[in-house]
Amino acid sequence: MVQHHDVQALTISGLARRGDVGVETVRYYQRRGLLQTPERCGVAGLGGGIRRYGDEDVRRLRFIRAAQAAGFTLEQIGELMALDATDDRARARELARERIAALDTRIDELEKARASLKRLASECASSSAGPCPILTSFDTP
Repeated sequence: MVQHHDVQALTISGLARRGDVGVETVRYYQRRGLLQTPERCGVAGLGGGIRRYGDEDVRRLRFIRAAQAAGFTLEQIGELMALDATDDRARARELARERIAALDTRIDELEKARASLKRLASECASSSAGPCPILTSFDTP
């Protein structure tokens, strides 16, 4: 059975659940301007009311999470979301290239750290005399 979600049918906790985040994360993204804060719905004259979110809010929340997983900053995510409205593919590609370059740098750093640890582990295994080279490598200023 296919479920259809009514527009503006989710509470903030429902939105958070569908986006696999906490309610405070949703509120943080709202404060940062990445997610809209809908008006409160309630009975006229009673005040208060509940904010309702729809499928577009879920889509935006999932977009934010996926972009964060790819390593984009919240500022870059905001720019990507704005580019979605203008269809500025050239700028989107530029942001992607910048992110790829940053990932390449990080991968290089991680590969160097891995090689260093492998070397230290080998040195540690080859000698039982003196202090452990792994432990002393972290103890030097």
